[in-house]
Order: sequence, then C-alpha cells, then structure tokens
Amino acid sequence: MDVHSVSILDGNTFVTSDPRGDIDAEPKLPTGFFSFDTRFLSKWVLTVNGQRLSTLSTDDLHYYESRFFTVPGVPHAVDSTLSVIRHRWIGEGFHERLTLLNHGHQPVDVTVRLDVASDFADIVEVTNATKTPGELYTRVDDQALVLGYVRANFRRESVITCSAPAQVDEHGFTFVLRIGPHEDWEATFWVRVNAPGPDGRDVRSGLRHYARSNEQKQHDLQDWLGEAPVLECDWDALRTTYRRSMLDLEALRFNPFSAEREGLRAARLPWFMTILGRDSIFASLQTLPFASSYAAATLRFLATLQGSRLDDFRDEEPGKIMQKIRYGETAAFLEQPHSPYYGAADTTSLWVVLLDEYERWTGDTALVKELEDPARAALAWIDTYADIQGDGYVWYQRRNLQTGVENQCWKNTWDGVSFHDGRLPSFPRATCELQGYAYDAKVRGARLARQFWNDHAYADRLERNAAELKRRFNRDFWIEDRGYYALALDGEGHQVDALTSNIGHLLWSGIVEDSRARQVVDHLLEPRLFSGWGVRSLATDAARYNPIGFCTGAVWPFDNAIIAWGMRRYGYGREAARIADALTVAADFFDGRLPEALAGYNRARITYPVRYPTACWLQAWSAGAPLMLIRTMLGLEPDGDQLIYDPVLPEKLNRIELLNIPGRWGRFDAFGRQTTGDETGRVVHRA
Repeated sequence: MDVHSVSILDGNTFVTSDPRGDIDAEPKLPTGFFSFDTRFLSKWVLTVNGQRLSTLSTDDLHYYESRFFTVPGVPHAVDSTLSVIRHRWIGEGFHERLTLLNHGHQPVDVTVRLDVASDFADIVEVTNATKTPGELYTRVDDQALVLGYVRANFRRESVITCSAPAQVDEHGFTFVLRIGPHEDWEATFWVRVNAPGPDGRDVRSGLRHYARSNEQKQHDLQDWLGEAPVLECDWDALRTTYRRSMLDLEALRFNPFSAEREGLRAARLPWFMTILGRDSIFASLQTLPFASSYAAATLRFLATLQGSRLDDFRDEEPGKIMQKIRYGETAAFLEQPHSPYYGAADTTSLWVVLLDEYERWTGDTALVKELEDPARAALAWIDTYADIQGDGYVWYQRRNLQTGVENQCWKNTWDGVSFHDGRLPSFPRATCELQGYAYDAKVRGARLARQFWNDHAYADRLERNAAELKRRFNRDFWIEDRGYYALALDGEGHQVDALTSNIGHLLWSGIVEDSRARQVVDHLLEPRLFSGWGVRSLATDAARYNPIGFCTGAVWPFDNAIIAWGMRRYGYGREAARIADALTVAADFFDGRLPEALAGYNRARITYPVRYPTACWLQAWSAGAPLMLIRTMLGLEPDGDQLIYDPVLPEKLNRIELLNIPGRWGRFDAFGRQTTGDETGRVVHRA
C-alpha cells in the first residue's frame, strides 16, 4: 500500500484514498471502500470547475474519521479564494461531508462533480489482479445512485445518496452552484452497502461493531485505553510507540460472523481485514499483560471453527485450528479455500500455548475447563495428522494441490524455506519452530491436564512425549559444525541448513538445550542476521538473501519480539534489550507505528529504517510487538498468584514504570531502572 495513502477503518470496513481524498483504483492496489472483503467503491473523484483538488493538509481525527483541507487546481499557481473541506467517517457505511468556502468579496459560480464507480472486486482479486465473471449494473433511483454486481445468487450493491439536490446520472453527481461572498455550501454523501444472503437479509446484520456510532467508537476507545496499564518512562520514543500500539489494536477491533463475544482484532490493513489464526494467537500472546479479553475471544472463536473432518480443499483435519477466513466472492464460489482455510501447521500448537498462558495470567479456570475438549483434540492432532512421516515431528504438505498454501509455517511465501545454497527442500517439510511449538504445547497441555482436567495419566504421557521430542530434536536438527539449528528437515530427512530467525522461536518455546542457548543467541545477534534494526528473517550469506525479500531477508517486528522473549527465557536480558532498543528506534521513525516488515538493510549503512515495499501498514502482531518488548524489558512473568518482574533495560532507557498491570493478582505496578553489572531489580509481588 502506498505510504502516502490515507485510510480510515472500523473492523472489516475501511476506506483507502490518495492524500486528496480521491479514490481511483489501480490493479493490485487496495484503494477504495471495502467491507467484508468486497470493494464497494473503486472510484470517488471530486472536481471543482473541472479541476482536481490539491491537498493543503490532512487531519487524522480518529482511526475511523479523517478530514482533508484542499483547494482546486495547483495551490502555488493561483491565489485561490475557494477552499474545499472533505470530512469523512465510517459508521453503518461510508459518509463524506463536503464543504466549499468562498473566501472572496464576490460571489462565485461553481460546478462540483463527484465521479463514482465500483468494480465490486473481491480483495483476493485485487491481490491477484484477476476478475470474476459476474455482471455490473448501475441505475438512478430518484436522487439515489445504485451501483451493483450480480453473479448467480451472489449480489452486492452500493447505494449513494446526498443531502443536497443534485443532477444524478449513472456515473455520479453534479452540482451547479453560486456561493456568495464569505459564504459556504455543504452536502453530505452516504454510501450504504447491501450484501444480501440467500434469505435476502444483509449478511452483516446483527454485527455490533458495524452499527456503532462515532460516539460509541470513541467511548470504546477511551474504555480500551482506560483499562490498559499506564506506561511512564524517560524515553519519548517508547511512550509514543506504546500509545500508538494501543490505538492501532483498538482500530482493528472486529466482530466476525458467528462470534458471540467482542474482543477480536482483524489481522492486517489492507489485505487481511479478517481473522488469521496465527496472527490472532501471536497478537493475543503479546497483549496478555495489557488486555486479556483479546486472548479469551481469540481462544473461543478459533475453537468454534476447529477442524472436525478431512477436507482436502480446505486442508482441514480433525483437531486442527484454522488459519484464515474470508467473506468475499471467491470464498462464496469455492474458488479459494478461505471459508475457513486450515493450511497452517503452527496454529494448533500455538492455540494450546495461548490457552495455558492465558490461564497463567488471568486465573480463568472456567475457560480452561470449557475448552478442554478442543485442547485435547488439538494435542491429538499434533501426534496424528501432523506426524506425516511417523517420526514424532510436525510436518506439513498441502492437501489442496491447486490453491492451497505451500509453506504452512509463518514464513509462508513460496521461497520462505530454503537451503543455504538456495535449493528448495522437498515435501513434506518440518520446520524447526514447529517442533518448538509442539514441545511447548505438550508441556503446557500437561499442566492443564494435571491442574484443571484431573487427568494425571494424560499429563504424565504428555510430559514424557515432550521430553522425548526435545531429546530427538536436539539430535536431528542441530548442525554441529555450524553451531545452530537447521531451519527444517526435508522429505528425505536432510537438514535444511539455512541460518534464519526461526532459531529464536526455539528459545521462546524452551526446546533448546541449555548448553546450546549461548550459541543460538550469538548467531541471532551476529551481523549476518542482526541488521541493527532487528533480526533478519534470513542470513545475508544465504543464496536467497534479499534485504527486501519478504521472508528471505526482511526484519519482522513480531518475529523479533518473540526472539527477545526467548532470550529472556534463557537469561539473556542484555541481548534481548538490544532488540528492544533497535525496534523502538525504528518505530520512532514511523511516529511509533511498526509496519509489518522492515527491509534488511544494515543500519551502519543507512540512517533510517526502510519499510518493506508492500508491507501492511497497520497490523495486529506488529502493533502488539512493542507490548511484548515491554514485557521482556521488565521481565514480567506470572507465577501462581504473584507477578515476578526482573527489569533489564536498553541503554537509552533509564527509568520505566508500568502501572496497573491486570492479572489474577488484581492490579500491580512494575518498576525498572538502569542497572550496571550483575545488579538486579527483582521484586516478587504476592497478592
């Protein structure tokens, strides 16, 4: 997405325009007015006396509301006495209030034209620059312009009306005006979308977020910020980043179909304004010390869609946790397996990890008992369908050979898993972090079984399996002459020997032998992987390394936050603080907002971080990354009904306070200060 574009959003509904406020969609660019994976406006272009507008400034009032201050023509070429304000917001559709102001001493004659169109593209079509075979239609109903699309029983409509009298044709609205001296003219446009289901009712009916007023959204935002811990510190960049993260997470609030409880977040603007299992789980883990309701909603929602059968098209298997759900045309006609799609080999283990971590923070035993059956099914999936080779490892190989995802780990691009020399491994594949997640899930599942499900035999079996998995993993994945773990095993059992950031996830999971942790940490921070802005996804000496390769060299904030947490787990607080420092400095260049990924350029060669060219600008697990880094810097760990904190801070940070941390202990304050040598600030709070 163009970094100069302007977006407003509410849940799955968003508008992305150019800085003038115009929408003029191009292939592969997600500009327009979208709702539930369909583009309802692909053109929304305003002219005054035949001239396009020029922007003086843009005011981002709230995540759901913006305002554009413009003038007709080129501002430096003429001394304009006419200005145009475009004020837009989302709430039960898309609204824009247009105000023209005459600053002169004489009346002016003005022709205002708004050109409107829609291609009703599915967001997947925009991604792939393809077009489905339905029919477009337009009609004028009195003063309303209706744009529509129909394909069999799938129909979508945009109904556009205006508060001021207009000449309405099939391509837009025309206003012929005379505005007196120092007077203004105003008109408000409403764009209402129709998405009828088979029964004729709008498929979005009943969604609470869709009907929220601006006042309700602002109230919800204040509640969200008011319930969150308060961060006080002497590093402005960290304070700004923390607030931006909390604002962005609220902006992504989303209540999808069939979700009975609020608290979920859409994954990424613009391409994935929907629920992604992996993203939702990681973002829930990141936000647990700050807002546990997100994790609870995620756990329940994903459990309702847990796999229950073998379905090759959707890569579904019993017990498997889904990765993606879509609502657009390609999903409706089964052209994409997205309703839902299960092509991820990590979400199932991670769901169990989240369930345990949630209980550790909240003490919500009721949810653990409520989700016992889904948790057992998830743990069973690890030992059955995931073990394609019958050797106790988690493997993946897509069932859907036409449209399924090839790489079903978080590095899911076609080239995301490769040997050091650039060769692609054969299938099935068992990436290293999948084994770490499975190990962690078994350890945590054993705790849940023993403490809450009253099944000690099951707990013992899970613990034995976890210990055996750790032993075999450290034998089969360790590359002795290089001192790091292989990225994966291929279908023939060969070690995929590329050096990658995945090894940091192994520290987080606890599968690394203590004697090898130092080598893993050193590799993560050596120049081949550490760019100065964070840990690259692939080492610079690998054949497929590219600083702007999505999974082959870019720096991912979520990935780095997991790595830093893993370093703290093994006692490497200073090293984790280096990553926290790098990402916070990077965020400061983007006004506190970390994008999906940064280019892997060396910080010693450039003075500012470079945003990955097509990275999502607003993303849940990037917004959550600074929260996990704050947890890591403070060393926050729940231990029964007490909270332990053990701060290790970056050099730029001399003092930090996180106040009103919610958890099973009620509310608690954690403090950190810069220390030297082996000095520690460990404090144990007992509720």
